[in-house]
Amino acid sequence: MQIRITHIDTACILLEIGEYRILTDPTLDKAGKLYYHGYGSVSRKTDDPALDANELPHIDLVLLSHHQHKDNFDDKGKAFTRTVANVISTKAAARAMPGIIDLQDWQTYRVPTEKVRNLRVTAAPAQHHPWWIPEFVSGKVIGFVIEYDDQQDGVIYISGDTVYFKGIDEVAKRYKIDTGIFHVGSVQFRYLTGLGKYTMDSTDLLRSVAILKPNKVIPIHYRGWTHFKEKEDILRQQLATNALTKNRTIILQPGVPTAI
Repeated sequence: MQIRITHIDTACILLEIGEYRILTDPTLDKAGKLYYHGYGSVSRKTDDPALDANELPHIDLVLLSHHQHKDNFDDKGKAFTRTVANVISTKAAARAMPGIIDLQDWQTYRVPTEKVRNLRVTAAPAQHHPWWIPEFVSGKVIGFVIEYDDQQDGVIYISGDTVYFKGIDEVAKRYKIDTGIFHVGSVQFRYLTGLGKYTMDSTDLLRSVAILKPNKVIPIHYRGWTHFKEKEDILRQQLATNALTKNRTIILQPGVPTAI
């Protein structure tokens, strides 16, 4: 079954498994606006989405890693999500928005569809904060493992907003990963928590790849906001020169469907 990925904005991708269409972390606002993310954290959006909401095809499912931060779920993204029948996210998101299917870590939902045989989505753990910051400051986040019958080379793993932590080792123990989609960018709010990271930088990504051993490495969530502190050229250089990633990395071009 053909799989195509189109990068739209930040962590927002269109994932097509055959004729089944999944949208992740909908961010569809234009650039320029300043957003408040909670606990004093503020940043500005600097990139436009590659596709507007009215340019998206019919979406069967939204996978929302978390609802509380605007760089993963902005105003137009939230409005668009209300038009989609099936949305999977956290318990906190389900409390905030009616109709969301909520998953706890390692809980699996069997997706009712005839387009992909026995499609399942499992919530993977994520840690969206430095180790010394309690989880309630940034809020609960999940990643996703996507499985279906007749997958040839392993599952699809989407990290969600996370740093490297022991939960990634647990993912590696449980799954053989074909395609790993990683939220990077080294998110920092230096005026609040210094150099503490809220998402992976390239070092964390390389460590995760060494443990997870995906056949394909796809970085997303690394440009478009002022709180992303690792420059894109550093990320690209690290991936291009590391033995584990130089032949496995796929850099998505915004708005261009890529067959994987």
